[in-house]
Amino acid sequence: MSRILVTGSTDGLGRAAADALLSRGHQVVVHARSRQRAEVLDGLVARGAELVVADFTDRDAVRRMATALKEAAPLDGVIHNAGVWSGPAVMPVNVIAPYLLTALTPTPGRLVYLSSGSHFSGRPALDRVDWLGRSPGSYADSKLFVTALAAAVARLRPGTSSNAVDPGWVPTKMGGPSAPDDLELGHQTQEWLAASDDPQARATGGYWYHRQRQQPHAAVHDKAFQDRLLRVLAEETGAEIEVGP
Repeated sequence: MSRILVTGSTDGLGRAAADALLSRGHQVVVHARSRQRAEVLDGLVARGAELVVADFTDRDAVRRMATALKEAAPLDGVIHNAGVWSGPAVMPVNVIAPYLLTALTPTPGRLVYLSSGSHFSGRPALDRVDWLGRSPGSYADSKLFVTALAAAVARLRPGTSSNAVDPGWVPTKMGGPSAPDDLELGHQTQEWLAASDDPQARATGGYWYHRQRQQPHAAVHDKAFQDRLLRVLAEETGAEIEVGP
């Protein structure tokens, strides 16, 4: 069985993924942005889940979480699920937090980053991006960036399975009650990529939708864009993603 961190696991797809992985016997680390929000995870913790708390709009909190993870038992996988749809937190939560956790924690065997079909509307432009979240950010841009991050990690760390997943437009708090896609299918692909023994789940560098590999935005596999993105994020955070085995 694997030890897997699921960020943003208090509700929606993250909660569903954590619940399903626990039910299959995996060791699961759940995440909440505050102690108050963590109360909704009491049921999962009672079943054996470990809990970490960090507000992803606060870089120092993300760094403290990374330190705590380094000092704990090694992770076999991380599902970077936490995300916001709109407002000033878009870039800090959707891009900076998963970047910092990737850069500052030992690399697990499998990394899964939550993307979106909205990434096709993103712009591969990095000038004047407000990484600090002082003004509302573009959700589409953030999802393009994190999808490119997943592909860049796959290239730089060939011993790690790193993939991006479009869960679909599903009826969660973010997606809204009228969302047309299947909530169950929405969380199954990331669980499969994070923990399955299926040889196909060992793939890397992919963009997936309901266990089917899709072709992402052209910028995602543009090495020059990946390198620019990594350079900007390293300069912004002071942390670099190092080349791995």
